[in-house]
Amino acid sequence: MAGLPEYTMEDVAKHKGPGGTGAWFVYQGKIYDVSKSDLWVDGDHQEMHSAGRDITSEMADAPHDEDVLTRYPVIGILKK
Repeated sequence: MAGLPEYTMEDVAKHKGPGGTGAWFVYQGKIYDVSKSDLWVDGDHQEMHSAGRDITSEMADAPHDEDVLTRYPVIGILKK
Protein backbone atom coordinates (compact mmCIF):
# COMPACT_ATOMS: atom_id res chain seq x y z
CA MET A 1 0.00 0.00 0.00
CA ALA A 2 2.22 2.67 -1.32
CA GLY A 3 1.94 6.13 0.11
CA LEU A 4 0.71 5.12 3.56
CA PRO A 5 2.79 6.01 6.61
CA GLU A 6 4.64 3.27 8.45
CA TYR A 7 4.14 2.72 12.17
CA THR A 8 5.80 0.41 14.67
CA MET A 9 3.92 -1.88 17.05
CA GLU A 10 4.90 0.57 19.78
CA ASP A 11 3.01 3.28 17.88
CA VAL A 12 -0.02 1.06 17.47
CA ALA A 13 0.02 0.09 21.15
CA LYS A 14 -0.51 3.75 22.08
CA HIS A 15 -3.92 3.66 20.37
CA LYS A 16 -5.92 1.33 22.60
CA GLY A 17 -9.11 3.37 22.66
CA PRO A 18 -9.72 4.87 26.11
CA GLY A 19 -8.45 8.32 26.95
CA GLY A 20 -8.89 9.87 23.53
CA THR A 21 -5.93 8.06 21.96
CA GLY A 22 -8.00 6.51 19.20
CA ALA A 23 -8.35 2.80 18.52
CA TRP A 24 -6.07 1.10 16.01
CA PHE A 25 -5.25 -2.50 15.29
CA VAL A 26 -3.05 -4.40 12.87
CA TYR A 27 -4.32 -7.07 10.52
CA GLN A 28 -1.93 -8.67 8.04
CA GLY A 29 0.46 -5.74 8.21
CA LYS A 30 -2.19 -3.06 7.63
CA ILE A 31 -3.19 -0.65 10.39
CA TYR A 32 -6.90 0.02 10.75
CA ASP A 33 -8.51 2.91 12.62
CA VAL A 34 -11.71 1.81 14.38
CA SER A 35 -11.94 4.87 16.63
CA LYS A 36 -15.36 5.88 15.29
CA SER A 37 -16.90 2.42 15.28
CA ASP A 38 -19.73 1.58 17.67
CA LEU A 39 -18.46 -2.00 17.53
CA TRP A 40 -15.11 -0.99 19.06
CA VAL A 41 -16.23 1.01 22.10
CA ASP A 42 -13.22 2.06 24.17
CA GLY A 43 -11.01 -0.12 22.00
CA ASP A 44 -12.84 -3.35 22.81
CA HIS A 45 -14.72 -5.49 20.26
CA GLN A 46 -17.24 -7.96 21.67
CA GLU A 47 -14.94 -8.68 24.62
CA MET A 48 -12.88 -10.76 22.16
CA HIS A 49 -10.47 -8.32 20.54
CA SER A 50 -8.64 -5.28 21.83
CA ALA A 51 -7.23 -2.31 19.97
CA GLY A 52 -3.54 -1.50 20.14
CA ARG A 53 -2.50 -4.98 19.01
CA ASP A 54 -2.04 -7.23 16.01
CA ILE A 55 -5.25 -9.25 15.68
CA THR A 56 -4.21 -11.26 12.61
CA SER A 57 -4.12 -14.59 14.43
CA GLU A 58 -7.44 -13.88 16.15
CA MET A 59 -9.44 -13.46 12.95
CA ALA A 60 -9.74 -17.23 12.47
CA ASP A 61 -11.91 -17.34 15.62
CA ALA A 62 -14.18 -14.49 14.52
CA PRO A 63 -17.75 -15.27 13.41
CA HIS A 64 -17.14 -13.23 10.26
CA ASP A 65 -14.45 -13.04 7.61
CA GLU A 66 -11.99 -10.28 6.84
CA ASP A 67 -14.40 -8.57 4.44
CA VAL A 68 -15.84 -6.66 7.40
CA LEU A 69 -12.59 -4.73 7.60
CA THR A 70 -13.52 -2.81 4.46
CA ARG A 71 -15.75 -0.71 6.74
CA TYR A 72 -12.70 0.84 8.38
CA PRO A 73 -9.96 3.06 6.98
CA VAL A 74 -6.46 1.70 6.56
CA ILE A 75 -4.29 4.46 7.98
CA GLY A 76 -0.86 2.92 7.68
CA ILE A 77 1.28 -0.14 7.41
CA LEU A 78 3.31 -1.93 10.02
CA LYS A 79 6.97 -1.05 9.84
CA LYS A 80 9.14 -4.12 9.39
